[in-house]
Order: sequence, then structure tokens, then C-alpha cells
Amino acid sequence: MSTFQSAIYQPVIGLEIHAQLQTDSKIFASDAVRFGREANTLISPISLGHPGTLPFLNIKVVEYAIKMGIAIGSEIAEWQHFDRKNYFYPDLPKGYQITQDKTPICVGGKIKVKLKSEEKYISFHHIHLEEDAGKSLHEGDNPYSFIDYNRAGTPLIEMVTDPTLHSSEEAFALVSEVRKLVRYLGICDGNMEEGSLRADVNISLRPIGTEKLGTKVEIKNMNSIRNIQRAIEFECTRQAAMLDAGEIIIQETRTFDAHSGKTSSMRVKETMNDYRYFPEPDLAPLHITQDWIHEVRATMPLLPWEQEQELIDQFGLPAYDAHFLAETKEMALFFKEAATHTKAYKALSNWLMGPVKSHMNESLLHIQDFEINPENLAEIVDLVEQGVITHNLAAHQLFPLCLQETSKSPKQLVDENGWGLADNNDELIQFVQDVIGAFPDKVKEYHKGKKGLIALFIGEVMKRSKGKADPKVVNQLVQEALAQ
Repeated sequence: MSTFQSAIYQPVIGLEIHAQLQTDSKIFASDAVRFGREANTLISPISLGHPGTLPFLNIKVVEYAIKMGIAIGSEIAEWQHFDRKNYFYPDLPKGYQITQDKTPICVGGKIKVKLKSEEKYISFHHIHLEEDAGKSLHEGDNPYSFIDYNRAGTPLIEMVTDPTLHSSEEAFALVSEVRKLVRYLGICDGNMEEGSLRADVNISLRPIGTEKLGTKVEIKNMNSIRNIQRAIEFECTRQAAMLDAGEIIIQETRTFDAHSGKTSSMRVKETMNDYRYFPEPDLAPLHITQDWIHEVRATMPLLPWEQEQELIDQFGLPAYDAHFLAETKEMALFFKEAATHTKAYKALSNWLMGPVKSHMNESLLHIQDFEINPENLAEIVDLVEQGVITHNLAAHQLFPLCLQETSKSPKQLVDENGWGLADNNDELIQFVQDVIGAFPDKVKEYHKGKKGLIALFIGEVMKRSKGKADPKVVNQLVQEALAQ
């Protein structure tokens, strides 16, 4: 994906990343939070905003937000109150959204991202809690819209960055890191295609070398990391062309069409005054004590960068391996469990990055669904490392069989199929002699200088041994025979 480049303008980008919190119930009501249920079955008078109903705060939502704040190094606000953000959409039945305006739960914080040419910390202005709206459904050519209120009241954290991003690459990297982090923390499933993680993108251009910000345009509800990158690229190009032509950029909200790759205007951007914020009168102020923060901290897992460092320090893995394994918490935990059954840590990592990852990609599986348990994968690794079978045989015959025969150990399958390495040198020597006798012309060419032909002889011996011979031993025997 190309990155917008200009000798005149610098993009200034800020993100508002919304993460639906993975609680059992909604933020202010006991309705269940579930994706994909029949429309309007997870609702109640509270989530529908019936007169006389009162919200009550789900404490688990607060704890999840505290976890995110701790993870990125935010300051957790001691006292908070909720606010009403007033606007009317069909999918917001109360006519207002309960959110945090003046007192967000987390202030500041940063996340390190890895770019092609550097590593960079991206700072956050704050994180606040709020409720999600329902969902408008537009079906085909039907002139009517339908409303599903199941999502109304689903708890959200909104992570608002400072306007310090300057490329689509940085935005791509940041959202990727946020998705990884919320999954590590277990507070959001990060499934952007389901809308549980999405982002609004604010973009403006300014002349290079100046500090004054240009007019901001917002692109709403981006639910694909790649599309976030595409939208930024298009919008930067569009704004640059307008500025070059002397046109005025207006502050507006735009939407992105993934098919055309273009943004289009939705509405002129509202101002803060349009929302008429005021304190939510039906919720008491929220007090977060240091003891509460310490209790939440004690429940947190290793964070991705901590997991990487532990894999390097404890198991001696290269940084590349550690980064791959720590990409998901489940993969790192699988490696650690398997590592209790083998000391060949690097070989184990190679198997996870190679055959295991290839199989999961082809089968559309996650590591938690992988058919071979950690102990059995470690046994495959040790069978190769101990010279019982060759790596080639393990990867192409034993591994596929282990995926099918999950009730049997790899060692059982090796014994049943007679796959143990041939360790009878007399038999191997006979194979070598048979091969050399079968290719007299190739032997002459070898002695005339075509040393690469040794691979032919080794391959033929391996065929005769049905792949069970140790290639190192075969190589040595072939060289000795040719030298005679």
C-alpha cells in the first residue's frame, strides 16, 4: 500500500477507536450482549429508553476500561461523572447517548508501533466510556429502514489519539496494535467485521513546516484496518488537490466506499455545542480508588511486549520468533505449554512458524482449534531432534497423520508405520554401492568436477531407504564411496 507523499503538505491524523467491551450484559442494563442474535431480542425498557426507567452502571465495564488504561500507561481518573450527549438518530431511542465528556476514565497514555523504517510511540489524549447505539438496516431497494436495537447500550471504550499521526502506515500499525492489545486483555474480541472494533478517522493537511492545523474532515465507522489505510490515502490526495486548486475544505463527516475506494460527504460536521452536553442526572459520580486499580492490575496477563521479552529471555528465542509467537496470547501460551515437554525451544518455534501456521492458514483455524495438543507437538519435535525420524518425514508424513489420529501419540504412529531411521550402516552401505553402480556415467562426471551431482546419489539412497535414513549419515557414506 503506497503512502501519500507531498513536497507541500503534511497529513495530520487522529483516530477515535471504539472497542465494544466483552461483558455479559450492557453498560446500563442487564440485557445480554451477543452478536448475531435475532433483531430486537436483546432489549429491555432501559435500553429502549422508556420513560421512568433508570440506568445502573455495570462495574465490569469500569474494570475493563481500567485494564486498558493501565496497559497503555494512562492516568486513571479518581472521580468521574457521566454526561448526556444529545442528538437524535433512529437507532438511539432515548434521543441522547450516555458518555463521558468532561471526566474521561483514562487520561494520556501511549502505544509503540513498528513501522517499516522506525519504531514510534503514538500518544492518546484520553479513553472514555459510553454506550453504543442500535443499528439501522437498509435492505436492497426497500425504501424503508429497519432498526435493530440489540446493540443499543452495548458498552464501549473510545480511545482518542492526539493528532500526531502523519501517514496511513502509522494508522494501520496503531489499530493493529490496539486490536492485539484488547484481545490480550480479554476485554474485546477485536472482530472488526462484526463492528466490535471500529474507528473514526480525522484528517487534515497543513503546509510542511507549519504548526497550524488545517480544516479537519472525519471519516466515520471504519471497520477494516486495510480500509482505514485506503481511506486516508484517498482523502489526503483529495484534500491536496482541492488546496492546490484554491478550494476551501469544509469541516464535514464523510463515509468511505470500499468498492470504489473513495470517500463521500454525509453531513456538515456538528460542533460541540450542537450536542448540548450536560451531566447525567440519573447516575452517581464514580469513584475509583487506588486499591481498586491495584486489584484490577493483579488480574492482568502479560502484555504483548512483555510476552515477547519473556520468550526471548526465558527460552532464548530470536526477536523475530518472539514477535511472531506473541502476536496472539493463545499462540504464546501454546508455545509455553509445549515447551514444558521439550528443551528444543528454537525447533519448536520453527514448527509453529512453519508447518503449524501453514496448516492453520489453509484450514482457517486459530491455534486454540489446532488438532495436535502442545505435548504431542513437542514429541514430534523431539523425535526429529533425537534422530528417530528425519524432519522431512516428520513434516510430510507424521504431521498430517497426527492431525487425523489425534488419539495416538506421535511415537506410536512412528512405531506402527516403521518410520524409525535406518541405523544399520551395512544396509546403507549396500544402498550406496547399488546407487553408484547404477549411475556409472554420473560417477565419471562427478570425478571430472560436477560436485553438485552428489545430491543425486544422496537422493537415490534416501529413496531406497524409504526416507528413513539419516541424511547426514548418507551424505558421509556417499562421499566416502565416491572418494574410493
